Amino acid sequence: MALISLAGIERVFHLGESSVHALARIDLQIEAGEYVAVVGPSGSGKSTLLNLLGLLDQPTSGTYHLEGRDVTTLSPDEQAAVRSRRIGFVFQSFHLVPRLTAAENIALPMMLAGMPASVRERRVQQALRNFGLDSRGHHRPDELSGGQRQRVAIARATIMQPAALLADEPTGNLDRATGDEVIHLLEGLNASGVTLIIVTHDAKLAARARRQITMEDGRVKADSVQAGADNPPQMPVQGGATDE
Repeated sequence: MALISLAGIERVFHLGESSVHALARIDLQIEAGEYVAVVGPSGSGKSTLLNLLGLLDQPTSGTYHLEGRDVTTLSPDEQAAVRSRRIGFVFQSFHLVPRLTAAENIALPMMLAGMPASVRERRVQQALRNFGLDSRGHHRPDELSGGQRQRVAIARATIMQPAALLADEPTGNLDRATGDEVIHLLEGLNASGVTLIIVTHDAKLAARARRQITMEDGRVKADSVQAGADNPPQMPVQGGATDE
């Protein structure tokens, strides 16, 4: 059973009297543990696809099965629960809460899920160590570098041990060296078993992925598996299976 299965997915936006087909008849399967890059020109449907996979948007038609469950039939509250526990997001602009410290930002998904304080504290401290943020836990986002902010964002995205990690231009606001560090971190998580799906305009970044999906005019133009893709070192998985 595929982790993600899309069948006949369409997304239509109505602008006045005109209709824009952002996604048109998408059939797609992604297996658990894959490393996928979604590429294509602006307006090709990449971000729309990512938002749909992350349950931030609903298809106009078609079905989306996540871990065998048709999530298109769920209520908004049920989708939010699935999104909280099974999907992690990493954005170009970090999307950290400015008034919260790094540790508090990382803990936020667990707080929203109602996890006990003892579990939150243990997982946050482990995450700070794993992501090289031991000395930055009490700092707010404006006191961190771009690379540190993205590390906090990745730690927050993975603290609930999601099945899939979705990254939208994760190195877009970073210099090349810092971006390379972030990508190696994401690839390490993928090596630990997390399914990694990255939307990017960066051809070099896309070439690192085992699989490339090329979008054009809301459709999958090409879907290819690359031989000889990098095999990154393994990263520790956040938290533990028995700490809840």
